[in-house]
Amino acid sequence: MKSANKITQLFGVKYPIIQAGMIWNSGWRLASAASNSGILGLIGAGSMYPDVLREHIQKCKQATNKPFGVNVPMLYPNIEEIMNIIVDEGVKIVFTSAGNPKVWTTWLQEKNITVVHVVSSLKFALKAQEAGVDAIVAEGFEAGGHNGRDETTTLTLIPVVKQKINIPLIAAGGIATGKAMLATMILGADGVQIGSRFVTSDESSAHQNFKQMVVDAKEGDTQLTLKELAPVRLIKNKFYNDIAALYKKGTTVDELKTLLGRARSKKGMFEGDMEEGELEIGQVSGLITAIQPVKVIVDEIVTEFENAKKKVINL
Repeated sequence: MKSANKITQLFGVKYPIIQAGMIWNSGWRLASAASNSGILGLIGAGSMYPDVLREHIQKCKQATNKPFGVNVPMLYPNIEEIMNIIVDEGVKIVFTSAGNPKVWTTWLQEKNITVVHVVSSLKFALKAQEAGVDAIVAEGFEAGGHNGRDETTTLTLIPVVKQKINIPLIAAGGIATGKAMLATMILGADGVQIGSRFVTSDESSAHQNFKQMVVDAKEGDTQLTLKELAPVRLIKNKFYNDIAALYKKGTTVDELKTLLGRARSKKGMFEGDMEEGELEIGQVSGLITAIQPVKVIVDEIVTEFENAKKKVINL
């Protein structure tokens, strides 16, 4: 792998790989282990109260002297408090999602913070570039968690976005291996963001039941649903089947909201209720076969990337 590219230079990391900031999975242990392995670790603020986020940032600073960042969904109710904590604690990299990047980008950059925005379409990529972000994550609908409504796949989205933007581009969605990383970079990505593979790391804060369910998942075991609320990719369990039953009879937004209720994702991913919990994971879970330390995951991805690159050169 080249010693430097746009992403390694932007973040000051060894490899152009970002560990996604996922709710209920990405605490300080995962972020610091990722950063210590030569990639960019992200703390997922979306499932943290402000004081909890501060604690995770402080513990992450103690556990690594390498760069790390925080992922902030901008629909967060305490967004101003969250952003002020990030500044107070000296975090230098912020990934924003689920909102208008214009609202916070300039404010953060004035405080010498690098800003990356996550998008699911060319339209939103152009808006993010116009807002002045430093880089874009373009995420295909293979991805886990909350997702784009257009169902554009990563291999379609990356070259479409690459044609129209001139800032660094990070590919996400369906990437868990070095071969997938190489494929997206051949299509124009400067680096990759990986989520599902790190859910099944030893250092992930996900419940062991959820990690094992991801490892056991096969192709076709996830589905994008709840588009009327916010599209989300879930493992098919009892909760998913309850959603499907509502759709089958004909449902309303209010009925979906009532079924979803509160803390459904916490119940599943963090507390380990595999029946009633909301289990967010990507399609690529069908390729994940083991719970491993972050360092092993990173080394496997980088080694496979290098070997695959040699084969491509020799084609």
